[in-house]
Amino acid sequence: MTMAKGQSGAWDKTFEKSDKVDVKKVKFKNRYGIELAGDLYAPKSAKGKMAAIAVSGPFGAVKEQSSGLYAQTLAQRGFVALAFDPSYTGESGGEPRYMASPDINTEDFMAAVDFLSVQENVDPEKIGILGICGWGGMALNAAALDTRVKATVTSTMYDMSRVNAFGYYDKMDENARYEMKKSLNAQRIEDFKNIQKGGKYKRGGGVPDVLPEDAPQFLKDYYAYYKTERGYHPRSLNSNEGWNVVGCMSFINQPILAYAGEIRSAVLMLHGENAHSRYFSEDAFKKLKGENKELLIIDGANHTDLYDNFEKIPFDKIEKFYEENLK
Repeated sequence: MTMAKGQSGAWDKTFEKSDKVDVKKVKFKNRYGIELAGDLYAPKSAKGKMAAIAVSGPFGAVKEQSSGLYAQTLAQRGFVALAFDPSYTGESGGEPRYMASPDINTEDFMAAVDFLSVQENVDPEKIGILGICGWGGMALNAAALDTRVKATVTSTMYDMSRVNAFGYYDKMDENARYEMKKSLNAQRIEDFKNIQKGGKYKRGGGVPDVLPEDAPQFLKDYYAYYKTERGYHPRSLNSNEGWNVVGCMSFINQPILAYAGEIRSAVLMLHGENAHSRYFSEDAFKKLKGENKELLIIDGANHTDLYDNFEKIPFDKIEKFYEENLK
């Protein structure tokens, strides 16, 4: 497998290191006592207390991929930015590995706000969050609960509850949902027996190593990111064996956007015009209230373009949004 840029040396990210930014490894615990690992980026020679942004995602990625790229770019533009691995993934703690939780992963964002709030170079009244892909939905959920969050950006957002419960484009009916739940619960028994013998949970598989001939365009887009030098990382679930088969089970009946309409702080939602997932952002945006909310559709962009394509990611827009709402 092609290795990420710089993995032969100290720099283990999939993007080039900026000479305008300082970065250091940090650790902090969430409300459940799980230790989270992050990379804290800050502008070189910055003085005083600055606005700060916590960044995570995509779903199944690690901080050395897209979230780190966003964080470093935001630091180049004058913000303190924390890219972190969610619980049970990457360099963060949590056992068993490769599990996801609408509750704990929302808490991960809030724990990142805890951490940023006590940093000497951060103004605790000027903290925002940014969620990419599945962590866009988690960011909205966190913003609905955490009044300390003053501004939220979602990029190429997935509603993980919706897609797990109903499949793409809501094509899964009640009978199909029932059969899916039967299968997952049967897998729980197999996993339990395996764990009793010292084994591990069965993994669901990430992006395939070889694309099928009839692969849909969005799978080709994922492959182009997670399985090539562009975005491959050895700790990324999507680049390797994926989540546990039962890892995302709780999303099926725990909607994460139920209270999105209560978000009073500013929200900017970004999505690609040609993204298969575009409807997630469009529908979630309809739940938001107030004049400080905006949905921006990026011309010609697909889902993964907003992972790392500087020609498509509107960083000028993002910077202006945070400057205006983290005053």
